[in-house]
This record gives sequence, structure tokens and C-alpha cells, in this order.
Amino acid sequence: ASHHFNSEAFLEGRSLITQGMVAIKANVHNENFQAARTTLGRALHTLQSQDFYSHSNWVELGNTKPYSNLINPGLPLDNLAVNTPTCSDCKSASGTCPNQLLPNILKDKKLTSGYMGVFSPAKPTKCSHGGAADLTSKINPKGGISKDERHQDNLAFHDAAVQAATDASLELLQDLRLAVGDDDFLMMGIARSSVLCFVIDTTGSMSDDIEEARSVVHQIIDTYKGTQDEPSEYILVPFNDPFGPMIRTTDVDKMKEEISNLRASGGGDEPEMCLSGLQLALTGAPSSSDIYVFTDALAKDIELKDTIEALISSSKSKVSFFITKPFSRRRRSLTAASFDDYKDIALLSGGQAIHVSKKQLSQATDIILDTSTSALVTVLQRARNPGTQETFPFTLDESLKNITIYITGRSITFTLTNPDVTQSQSEASGKLGTIQTVGNLYRIRLNSEKQKGNWKININS
Repeated sequence: ASHHFNSEAFLEGRSLITQGMVAIKANVHNENFQAARTTLGRALHTLQSQDFYSHSNWVELGNTKPYSNLINPGLPLDNLAVNTPTCSDCKSASGTCPNQLLPNILKDKKLTSGYMGVFSPAKPTKCSHGGAADLTSKINPKGGISKDERHQDNLAFHDAAVQAATDASLELLQDLRLAVGDDDFLMMGIARSSVLCFVIDTTGSMSDDIEEARSVVHQIIDTYKGTQDEPSEYILVPFNDPFGPMIRTTDVDKMKEEISNLRASGGGDEPEMCLSGLQLALTGAPSSSDIYVFTDALAKDIELKDTIEALISSSKSKVSFFITKPFSRRRRSLTAASFDDYKDIALLSGGQAIHVSKKQLSQATDIILDTSTSALVTVLQRARNPGTQETFPFTLDESLKNITIYITGRSITFTLTNPDVTQSQSEASGKLGTIQTVGNLYRIRLNSEKQKGNWKININS
């Protein structure tokens, strides 16, 4: 109840918010930004319209402003409806009534919230939350005062709760911003780009790949320096035999210097310590980092695959691979590494496994520039089994811009439709967008005037 301000748990709910704010500020101070973001989400959930403003009678009492006492432990929570009935019985067949609060509750401005029973219908003579999942709503007084959903009986109260919750969220964020300062407030994740991490194979055959990675890093630094898309930190992990060390810096000149000092040496055509380098990056980088791996060999240390996948699941970092040597996807044995291992890891993290020739690599790395932005969202990601024709629908609204579609696969055909205009992969420049093909990657930039609406991709292999 305290997490949702149900059952008049006002003191307990306020305690969760104020304790959460203390934890958020401490985490920001210690640069634990992922923990701060998670706690902030919990605090806002308790505070926002699904909870206090939706589940209590705050707006029914005529209040239009946020209840600031909820985020200030030094202020009292006054006029709570303790040991007194609060609601009348709703006799409507629909189970919803315009306002069930008793006249004396409204007159004395007593604060109450609906009781919620998922496992038991027991409650005092109080208002219920309401709805099919609430067993107490069938017990007198029947009905419920929740404004979670907008329906004919509560239009004005629902809208008032939404507005009060929005204002309360802004008030909480402003309190946090004043406490931690503008820079740390942005670093916490309200508007910051992720950490950019490069894991690079430095064995003898990788000279061209290292040069391309160096070029991309310089371009990102020069393009985004001083903007909100500037990475907050850079990480470099070279791997050979041995692998490492990890270089981590916020100094763009140091990053340029370190990647310029990389040299390809040793090694041969054998598998390399790729997953060891990636493990070092995942354990050393902050959560939600973007990690790009450059290699032309299979993983010698394939036994680390389960560990890598566990680290990705916990860190929420995104890993993309750029593989620049043709090799068979067929495994020599169940324990041998293959290209599919890189694909599995990339898919789990939300990244890409891009297989190109060394001459094509510079065309494929455009994806790094595409994804180096704090405003990036993923609308749809799907994995499919080859040999079956499938259609994937998705919707784009007016809030989305600069839409890019990536399709990776061999020997495929696809068509793109919105809603009745169709373009196939053979049309490099069509009515819907521009298609660039490099290795196993199709990169489709949609035309800006055609983005809004219901889309579908039909793929056949």
C-alpha cells in the first residue's frame, strides 16, 4: 500500500519518497548515476498520477497544486481521515460514481485514499480503490475513487489528478536539481549521452580496422564536443594476447592520444581473446554504456560467453560487433566459436553484429555516428529464424524524427510499407527512404516527410 498510497498509507508513502530522495542525492554525489535513475523512477511512480494524486481524494477536495509536504519530511501531513467513514455506497451498475466521498469529508477537507484488496475483500468503512482487481470494491461502501483510468464519471477529477501529478513531478525534479547542481542533474541521465567504449583487436591483421576505429573516435569527438550528445566518458580496451589494459577518461585529447598509439602486432589467423576484452569493458564501464567491438577473428575464450551475457543483462550496456574477416558460420563442434556467438551477444544487448570486408568497414561505422546521441530510442527490435517469411508491424508518431532501420542478414529480400506505399531492398533510393547495403547490413534512412504512420517490414529468406 505504501508504494501506491493505497489504504491511507500516507506516512509510509511519504517516507518512501523522502528516503528515496536522500538515496538519489547520495548516489549522484558518488557518481552512481544508474542507481540514482532507478530510485528516481520509484519515487516518481509513488508520487505521480497512478498513485497519490490518483488514489487519494486530493483533487476532490478542490486542490489544484501539488502537496509539497510529501517531499518535505519536516512538514506534517495534516487532516488525515483517521477512524472515520469516508465514502458512500456506489449503487451504479457500472461500479463507478461521480463522487462517493461523504459530505463531512469534503466539508472538513479530510484526506483519505482508496483501500485495495487483491487477495482479500476486508476493509474498514472506507473508500475502495475500485476496479476489477480490487476485491474490496464489492463490499459496502462499494465502488472506488481511483482515477487511474479516464471514464465518463471522473473526467474532471482524472484530468485534475494528471495535472497535479505533472506539477508534483516537476517540483521533485527541481528540488533534486537544486540539491545536486545542474551538471550532476544532467549527468544523472535526464539529458546526457552514454559512455562510449571501444574494444579493439590489435593483432597483426587489424591495421586497417584500427585506423577506421581511430577515424570514428576522432569524428565523434570533433562532431559532438560541447553539445548534449558529447559522450560523458570514453573507454578503450585493446585486446591481443594478453588483453587490456582498460583506458578510461573524460579528456578527449587523452582519448585521441591513446587510440592513436594503438598498433597491430603479433597474432595470426587463430581465434583471439575477444570476450576477455569485452568482459573487461563491461565490468569497468558504467551501466548503459555503448560498446563497439572491432575484430577479424572468432573468440578463443568462448567459455566466457555465459558470463558476458550475464554482465549485459545486469549492466544494460549495448554491444555491437564489427567483424572484418569472412569465416564460416558453421561450428566445428558444439564448443567451438562461430559468428553466431557475436550475433547472440549483440542481440541480447540491443546491438548489431555487422560482418563486412575491411574495405567496407568505413561504410559500416556510420552506425556508430547514428547511435551516438542522448535522444536515441529503439522502436522495434526482432530476431527471426531464416527460411520463413514474416511481417513485422510498427508505428511511428510525430514525436519521432531521424528514423533509421537496420536489417542484418544474408540472402534476404524485404519490402517496406507505409501504409500503402511499398519499397523493396533493390530500390536504393525510393519513395520511403534511402537504402545503403554493406556486408550483411542494410541501413535504411527514412524520408522525413514519410515517417509518421503504421509501417510494416516483410522479410523473406
